[in-house]
Amino acid sequence: MKKSILIITVIAAAIMELIDTSIVNVALSHMSGNLGATLEDTSWVITAYAIANIIVIPMTSFLTAKLGRRNYYIGSIIAFTFFSAMCGLASNIWTLVAFRFLQGIGGGALLSVSQAIVFEVYGKERVSIASALFGVGVFLGPTIGPTLGGFITENYTWPWIFYINIPIGIAVTVSSLLLVTEPEIKAKVKSVDWWGILLLIIGIGSLQTVLERGETDDWFSAGYIIVLTIVAVFSLSTFIWWELTTPNPVIDLRVLKSKSLAVAAILIFVTGFGLFTSVFLTPVLAQRVLLFPPTITGLILLPGAVLAIVGLLFSATLLKRGVSPLIIITAGFVIFISFTWQMSHMNLEASPGDLVGPLIYRAMGIALLTVPLTALAVSGLELKDIPQGTALNNMMRQLGGSFGIAVINTYVAQRFGLHRNDLLSNINIFNDQTTARIAKLTNYFSSRGFSSFDAHKKAIAVIDSTINRQSSLLSYLDAYLFSGLIFLLAMPLLFLVINRKKQTRPVVIVSDH
Repeated sequence: MKKSILIITVIAAAIMELIDTSIVNVALSHMSGNLGATLEDTSWVITAYAIANIIVIPMTSFLTAKLGRRNYYIGSIIAFTFFSAMCGLASNIWTLVAFRFLQGIGGGALLSVSQAIVFEVYGKERVSIASALFGVGVFLGPTIGPTLGGFITENYTWPWIFYINIPIGIAVTVSSLLLVTEPEIKAKVKSVDWWGILLLIIGIGSLQTVLERGETDDWFSAGYIIVLTIVAVFSLSTFIWWELTTPNPVIDLRVLKSKSLAVAAILIFVTGFGLFTSVFLTPVLAQRVLLFPPTITGLILLPGAVLAIVGLLFSATLLKRGVSPLIIITAGFVIFISFTWQMSHMNLEASPGDLVGPLIYRAMGIALLTVPLTALAVSGLELKDIPQGTALNNMMRQLGGSFGIAVINTYVAQRFGLHRNDLLSNINIFNDQTTARIAKLTNYFSSRGFSSFDAHKKAIAVIDSTINRQSSLLSYLDAYLFSGLIFLLAMPLLFLVINRKKQTRPVVIVSDH
């Protein structure tokens, strides 16, 4: 019974942290108006959290060894909960951004440490089931975040997207105080790698800022984006060299000598790309282009989210029965590519029901990837290296999401311009359909009491709005195809590990060092 409650506790903590990566997205305009800030400044609320997460996640192995797993984990939950409350109470935008960054620092431990605890509780023989259960949190968090954020913002006020963490955080803290213990094997930190920590913070912080803010500020047209790009490249290059040469690195990159971990890390990056970009694209397409209300948008995501749990447990069962992770991973990639292909054929007449089927494919594809990729990642690692490997994998998933959204945002903007210009080329006085449509709209507005000039102006505005909507649709459909192409190009990496023996039972994680 205690083990079951502990599993529920740590998975709830992970889901809470992952929900907060996307719950804010739909509330930005409300925050902007309420705090008297521009939408551009308000978007730093998302950026600050992402930067803090990406910095802390790869350091969790070091921090648990230095502070003790129990102290670090419970302290992180308390910090996450406290700063969630402070975010809701913030009276201006930059106070909110600061608290949001500190909330992200607290939340960074809730992924890797929670995963390590789940693996430890289930033991070697049931590690695939442990991966599946933790995968529920990895999948559900980002998926339901926008829906939950939209519901709260519509029916209450934006601070409640932060206040909702308080009761959950308190319950998780109390349960953790009673149930979380130190791992059986503890690591000792001989010395603190301050240079590694500094280079990691500067490098990842700069990279994440570039990814999050690049599209908003027109990439390299902004001087600070150029500076941060140079800083990121220099810092991360130096960081890699330093971590490979220092005797006590904050992040032991030597674990990437394992071919299975290196390949899995890249595939997890791609999976993060698909998971987060699809969560980003689908609600925007549904609400802004297909004009679905937020409640309906949330409901079309629900069947896939429920079936994903089945997919996660199914993939775990296959692993337990000896099916190679490579077979399941390949199936997951093919199913996700099928989702992107189906979504690329939507039109403006699509109903909510038309999206449910493809979204089920999306959910099943990601579900089939989650468990076997974890198994593949740790299959070639020694016991002492597994926590570091899982921390790197969690970082790669989050980086994949950040990179994916940055790329997709830019791609959609470029494709929108291309499609709009293409459609506009057909709108001219020599096109009989165009002139007939404008005449019909002008007559309609004239019959409503507008002058002939105003009626014609409104007719042109309707045509322009229609072109924009159609251009938006086409650009989003292209973005789905682009995501599918990324998955297709990543699949050959599996050949690098295809000749390995079946890796169905990876070593269990029993420590956090």
